[in-house]
Amino acid sequence: MEMQLMTDGGADIPARLANTLDIVVVPLYLHFSDEQYKTGVTIDLPTFYKKIEEMHELPRSSAPSPNDFYEAYKKIDANKPIIMLSLSRGLSSTYENAVTGKDMLLEEEPDRKIAVINAKSASCGLALLLHEAGQKMKEGYSFDELSDHLHKRTEQTTTLFVLKTLENLVLGGRLDKVKGTLAKTLNIKLLMKASDEGTIEVAEKVRGDKKSIRRFIEQIGEYTKNVEDKVIMMTHCNAEERAKKVLHDITSKYPFKDAYLTETGPLISTYGGEGALVISFFKDA
Repeated sequence: MEMQLMTDGGADIPARLANTLDIVVVPLYLHFSDEQYKTGVTIDLPTFYKKIEEMHELPRSSAPSPNDFYEAYKKIDANKPIIMLSLSRGLSSTYENAVTGKDMLLEEEPDRKIAVINAKSASCGLALLLHEAGQKMKEGYSFDELSDHLHKRTEQTTTLFVLKTLENLVLGGRLDKVKGTLAKTLNIKLLMKASDEGTIEVAEKVRGDKKSIRRFIEQIGEYTKNVEDKVIMMTHCNAEERAKKVLHDITSKYPFKDAYLTETGPLISTYGGEGALVISFFKDA
């Protein structure tokens, strides 16, 4: 059955995946003090990094409006069911706005089929679920079957982060400046994860970059033992060589069926900071 996959600007989708699936992305907004931008539409990554450097500020982000979603849904052929995978409800009002946009369209066109799924993740977690949706569509899943399957899969999605710098957390007001300075002095690195509710929490604090990467890789084995039939997705924040090396170390230790790598978009880069790495995979059921 032909269906339309959709997501929002909180997703970081590798080109190899985007080229094989037809995915509609509803952009989020980034607000610098001088201007507002749409992620992936009116600002690209080089411009984003240049603006942060020039202005010494991080942008605020905001969700697409219900009307943005309404307009995006409306453009899709009315006979084509829509599966919308949304940035975690625990991080943004994107999910609520996606649902409101759906309700607005269903008032006009009640026969439409639209499923909005809270991914409880971000970045490559959304890409992992889009990949899974593509696989199941190939297997001939119906709209209801796919929607049910993806709801279950969100509960198995494991998303882990390792931050190289805490500067963006301090600059964005998410970490006290004194604590940030202390962590820098002590060379503290944060290992973070998406919680069961889809918020981001600190999993561990580790001293030193090498040790933090070692723990980052070790953690995978604590979530899954059977990786041969699984896919791993990784995103990096302006650190391609670092990411390639770590992904090579991961796949040498854990023989995943496939591995995807791409750069984090402006939204995730705002919070992750230079050198941040994110991985997503399905934990054992």
